[in-house]
Order: sequence, then C-alpha cells, then structure tokens
Amino acid sequence: TLLFFPPWSLDVNVSEDEGFCHFSESYKQVYLSLTYSLIFMLGMPLNGAVLWLSWCQTKPWSCTTIYLMNLMVADLLYMLSLPFLIITYAAGDTWLFGETLCRLVRFLFYTNLYSSILLLTCISLYRFLGVCHPLSSLSFRTHRHTWQAAATTWTLVVVQLLPTLVFSHTDYVNGHVICYDTASPENFDHFFAYSMVLTLSGFVFPSLIILGCYSLMVRSLTNPAEDLPTTGHAARAKSIRTILLVCSLFMLCFVPFHIARSFYLVIRFLNSQDCQLLLAASMAYKICRPLVSASSCLNPVLYFLSQGNNRVQLLQKLRQNKVGEHPTSVEGARRSRQIQKELDTDQTRAS
Repeated sequence: TLLFFPPWSLDVNVSEDEGFCHFSESYKQVYLSLTYSLIFMLGMPLNGAVLWLSWCQTKPWSCTTIYLMNLMVADLLYMLSLPFLIITYAAGDTWLFGETLCRLVRFLFYTNLYSSILLLTCISLYRFLGVCHPLSSLSFRTHRHTWQAAATTWTLVVVQLLPTLVFSHTDYVNGHVICYDTASPENFDHFFAYSMVLTLSGFVFPSLIILGCYSLMVRSLTNPAEDLPTTGHAARAKSIRTILLVCSLFMLCFVPFHIARSFYLVIRFLNSQDCQLLLAASMAYKICRPLVSASSCLNPVLYFLSQGNNRVQLLQKLRQNKVGEHPTSVEGARRSRQIQKELDTDQTRAS
C-alpha cells in the first residue's frame, strides 16, 4: 500500500501532483506489531515477578527498592495498553477501540516514558548523596522522603502529560479510523511547542542531573579507599553497578528515541519538501518507538542486578546457621526472620 504524506502530517493521504511525497509505511504494521508483542510477552512476567518477589521477600523495602517498585508499576500500566497497539498495527493501522482508549493508550506511553526517566533520576540522586555525602545526607535518605519524592514524581508526570489527552484523538482517514500519536494537522504547531517543552523538562534536564551526579560519583569512587572511609566495598560496587546500568538504559532506550522524535517533529514543523529527509525522519521515529517500550523489560533487570546480593547472603547465612545444629521448625523460622531483618538493615545502611 502506497500512502501519500504532506510534510505536516503522516496520517493523511494527498496527491503527489500537489507537490508532496509518497512512500509506503507497510513496514510499520509488521515491525511494530511484532516488537510490541515480544515486549509484552517478556515485560508482563518480568515486572510481575519483581513485584511479587519484593512483596514477599524484601520487606522492609530499602529506599532504592521503593523507587524500583514504582518503576515496575509504571511498566505494568503501560503493558496493559500494548495489546491495543498490537491489534491496531496487525489490523493495518486501523484503530478499533474508540476515542477514550485512544487518548488513554497514548497517555500511558508517555507516562511510562517520563516517569521512568524521573524515577531513574531519583535513584541517581539517592546514590549520589549516599556516595558523596553519606553523613550529611542521612536525614534526607529516609523512607518518608523517598515516598514523598516518588509521589512528587508521579504528580509532575501526570500534570505535564495532561495535554496529550487533548492532542490525541481519533479521526477518519481514507475510510478507516486512526488514533493520532501526535496531533491533527490544524493543531500541530501547538503540539510542536508543547513537545519541545516536554522534551526539555522531561528528558534534557533530568539527563543533565543524572550526568552531573554520576560524574561526581565516578570521581569519588575512583579515589583511594582510604579517602572514602564511610563507603564500604559493597556499597562502592553497588554504586558503580547502578551507574553502568542506568547509563546503559538511557543510551539504549531514551536517547535514540528523543533524538529521532525531535528530528521528526522539527522536519514536520519546517514543512520540508525533501522527500528523502521526510522518509528518514519518519522511519527513524517509528523504529525507535519500541526502544522506549523495551525499557519496561530492562527495568526488572536493573532490579535483579542491584538487589540480588541480599538473597544470596540470606541463603549463605541460613546454610552457616544449619552447620552443626538442627533447630526446630519454630526456632528455624524465628532465626530466618532475624537474619532477614539483619540483612534488610545492612542493605538500608549500604544504600
């Protein structure tokens, strides 16, 4: 199927005789339906398993775990919207689910994106304070402040994204219903201004904060051990691991998407007549969209790699405790709870 695209909209067919470009987007229907299906099949069990393990095994939660659990909730909410997109692209990019679900699905995509970025920023700030200001920041690194920061993050994200509920809507194009990812042509200029502000506040500024935190952390962690008497080896290793994981997540999922999306929106805003440039911008944006969704599969990996040591230590202590004695089931249960409590205390201090 050949679709004809004016510079201001990739959703409306027009004639090439009017001076516009035409190219096929059939690749999108296959690529997006397959990638979203794979992300859904991986992300649902991974995020569900993390929430279940944390609820059953890691109470009381550390501050880092609280942030990670909020990440898992955001991922699961987004996962619930993926079947609608999968069916839509498999049905030839025809929206079948009405106006309300169109707005909600688009809203959940950007909610997952920007809540993930801001929660990762919170984790980075928390690690920065623990490494560079371990004593003076103790009053800030508490569970109460962590829950307040998470609540503030959700509030900021929802307030920033309320306009997407207005811009996104359904429309009839060439005899079938579409769900606008951006905005209708007559509202595109307003959407472009809003998107640029959202990119700055939701991506650029948090990225600069993360970059600054990790630069200072790397400088501190590369100092000789005697220069950091309050930072244990385990805490240093965990901080380095967090730096690598969060930076990798940003470079793989968020940076390519925002570069491609900004390029795509600028080209449309400038009404470029270069058909090859329009094609490149459109394809780059479509290809990078699933990368953001893939973060929903990688966030559980961040949890397992940053939190897995406690479970290993728990098993080791339980084995050591059983050597030379065989306590009753009641005593064993009591001893296990005591060991878990000690480990949770150690984790809170190390984090």
